[in-house]
Amino acid sequence: MLLHASRRYTISEMNGGEAMHQRRDRTREDVSNIVHLEHVNVTQPDQRLATLFYVAGLGGTRDPYMMVGLDNMWVNFGRSQMHLPSRDPQRLRGTIGLVVPDLALLTQRLEKVAPALRGSQFRFEDHGGSVTATCPWGNRFRCHAPAPEFGDTELAMAYIEFDVPPGSAEGIARFYPQIMAAPAQMVFRDGVQAASVSVGCDQRLSFRETAGPLPDYDGHHIQIYLADFSGPYARLIERGLISMETGAHEWRFQDIVDPATGAALFRIEHEVRSLRHPLYGRPLVNRNPAQTNTAYLRGQDAFRGVY
Repeated sequence: MLLHASRRYTISEMNGGEAMHQRRDRTREDVSNIVHLEHVNVTQPDQRLATLFYVAGLGGTRDPYMMVGLDNMWVNFGRSQMHLPSRDPQRLRGTIGLVVPDLALLTQRLEKVAPALRGSQFRFEDHGGSVTATCPWGNRFRCHAPAPEFGDTELAMAYIEFDVPPGSAEGIARFYPQIMAAPAQMVFRDGVQAASVSVGCDQRLSFRETAGPLPDYDGHHIQIYLADFSGPYARLIERGLISMETGAHEWRFQDIVDPATGAALFRIEHEVRSLRHPLYGRPLVNRNPAQTNTAYLRGQDAFRGVY
C-alpha cells in the first residue's frame, strides 16, 4: 500500500485494514535481558577423544579460526559453542540440550565412534523422540529434532538443565528477574519443580530440583550476553557477588542467591559480556555432518538449515 505524504492514515489502514479491536499482543515479541547463551566451558584431558565425541559423534564443527592448537578446542553448534580446554576433566552438573537436524543420522554417528570410546564414560541411548549421549568424561547431552518449542532452529544449543538442591528453584526463579532482568517461571513436571529462565528468543536455563547427591562445583562455566549490562552488575556488586572483573566488556559471578534472604542456592560461574564485546554476533561456521567423501554431493559441505 502506498501512503500519500499529504494524507493522515489510521492505524487500521496502515495494518492493511486490521481493526483496532484486533490489536496485536506486542509483548509476545519481547525477549529476555539475557540475549544469548553463547558457550559452555568444560575442561577435558584428551583432544583426540573430544574430537571423536563432539565432532565425529555429535556432529559439531570445530571452529576453523579460533583455538586451533592442541590445548583448546571450540566446537560450534549453530550460534553456540562448547569450549574444551585441555586440563583435568570438569563435569557440568546437569544436561545440555541440543537441537540437531536428524536424530537417525546422529545415532549412526554415535554408533560409529563407540568402539574408539570404549572404556570411557561414553554412552548413548535412543529414546525415540530424543537421543541422550554422555561424553567420555561424564558430561550429559539430550539431543532433539527440530520442533516448534525450540523456535525455527534446526541446529542449536537450546537449553541447559542444571540439577539443583531441593527447595532452591523458587529462590532461583526470583534471582533472575530481580537481579538479571531475565523472565523466569516455575515449572512442574513429573512431580519435580524447576525454575525456567528465558534467554533470547528460543533458549533457556532450567534449574531442576533433585533429591540425589550433587558433586562439588569444579569450576566449569557458561557464557551469556546481556542487553542491560550495568544494571545486573550494580545489583551484584551491592551484594558482593562479582567474582571477576575481566575488562570493559566482561565480568563474572558464581553464586545464585535468593534476593529475599541472601541465601546461596547454587554455584555456576556466569561469564557475562556486553553487546559491545568484540565477539558478540561473530558468525560461526557449521558444516553438514551428513557429507562424506564416498557419497559426496557438490555444494553440500556447509550446513544449509536454519540456526
